[in-house]
Amino acid sequence: MKNKITLLSFFSMVAVLVLIIASCKKINEATELGAGLIPPVDNINTFEAFLDIETDNQLFNDSTKVLYNDLLALGNISSDPEFGATHADAYFNISRSSDFNNPFVHKDSVLFIDSVILSLSYEAAYGDTNSTQTFRVYEVAQNAGFNDTTLYKYNQPDFLTTGGELGSKSFQISKLDDSILHIRKKDTTKLANVMRIPLLNSFGLRLAQYDTTNSPNGGYRSDSIFKTLFRGFAVKADNSGNVLTYLDPASSEKTKLIVYYRKKIAGGLIDTTFTEFAHFTNGQANIIRRTAAGNWASYLANGLPNDDRIFLQGAPGSFAQLHIKALDTFRNSVIHRAEIIVSPIASTQDNVFTYPQALFLDRINAANDTASTFDADMELTASIGSFSYNFGLFGGLIKSDSTYRFNITRYVQNIVTTRAPNYKLRLYAPVRAYVYSPSAKATSQIYVGDKPAFGRIAIAGGNYAVVPAKKMRMRVVYSKL
Repeated sequence: MKNKITLLSFFSMVAVLVLIIASCKKINEATELGAGLIPPVDNINTFEAFLDIETDNQLFNDSTKVLYNDLLALGNISSDPEFGATHADAYFNISRSSDFNNPFVHKDSVLFIDSVILSLSYEAAYGDTNSTQTFRVYEVAQNAGFNDTTLYKYNQPDFLTTGGELGSKSFQISKLDDSILHIRKKDTTKLANVMRIPLLNSFGLRLAQYDTTNSPNGGYRSDSIFKTLFRGFAVKADNSGNVLTYLDPASSEKTKLIVYYRKKIAGGLIDTTFTEFAHFTNGQANIIRRTAAGNWASYLANGLPNDDRIFLQGAPGSFAQLHIKALDTFRNSVIHRAEIIVSPIASTQDNVFTYPQALFLDRINAANDTASTFDADMELTASIGSFSYNFGLFGGLIKSDSTYRFNITRYVQNIVTTRAPNYKLRLYAPVRAYVYSPSAKATSQIYVGDKPAFGRIAIAGGNYAVVPAKKMRMRVVYSKL
């Protein structure tokens, strides 16, 4: 009896589903099923179509702001044959971990500065890691406009520096993951993945002269007074080499200023010790300059609305504008699957300049000043200050067949059943995408990558003719009504 009831329930459900599909109204339920259960294409009940996409290279006006925990790019790429040059400088402040605490105990106790080291946490690299780069350290000027209350964009103008060079060091980037021996007052440790730049001993002596008094020299009384005495470091790369390195300014274990010195202790004895400063508050910037050359520059300037090749760089850089005109006249159907297929193509020095961490797709309005998400297709969820989404469902990572595929099934279903607007789309490789969510009715950020200016890729455009099967296109699996 129980089995009969179960079968009866099953056939009742099937009948209801058939009635829904037979109607010419909005087909939301079929779309929900279609995202994961795609029927076989038999050209009788289920069909497959490939729709052309117009593709155009565009320069991306990135509004991303550098946050406290962001990795900072540092270095120079002088000869990317496809995209041109990139230069990146980093800025960040330092502090003591607590106020009313003189790290040197008392300025009169300091006898001699042994060395001053700026240690930078090395996290990753992009480009020719066998090339050598030189980093130079300067002091940010008090009138530079650099502070700990403003978040700065990647296209922020250079900050003024004051005085001469505090120190410099040349590195072969491929060797930065070697362990470095640290000897600290009876303690020997090894620390890998650091860049250590020796600074002038006079800078350490200057820090030793600050005190905890409520005076212009009371740098250790409060952090605000300290920053009126020392605004922060500007770490600049020479215009040489062919690689970007990534440092983590918020890593208090590896990114810090270390002053080694000798001091008087009880009994007239002399002790060798050290003190450290780190990046504890906001006050960071990453200024990245792109100089277009090669194919990227040519395609940006060609004036054509439908490029056969697309050139994307990790932000700040470029984006591709996509338009699928055929959706305007696509008949009302049950959309089981609608996906944009993106195929990388070979470009010069792909082995050196690798792909971005991920690609991202959103839709833009007619004025090209507002980007919106595909909420249902992305399984978008909102939290305070940001959105998150299902990468595996929506797409953005390269697949085993060497393609990127973006699933926008529900979005296409809405176009063909309700004639919702067919927006132009934007394909790019941001660190964070600032987008509007229709379901949340809010604009916020989506984390896509964590390394600015990382990666570049050449893609077959909408009318790529060298290998037609690679051209960007939309695949639609559907059933007629």
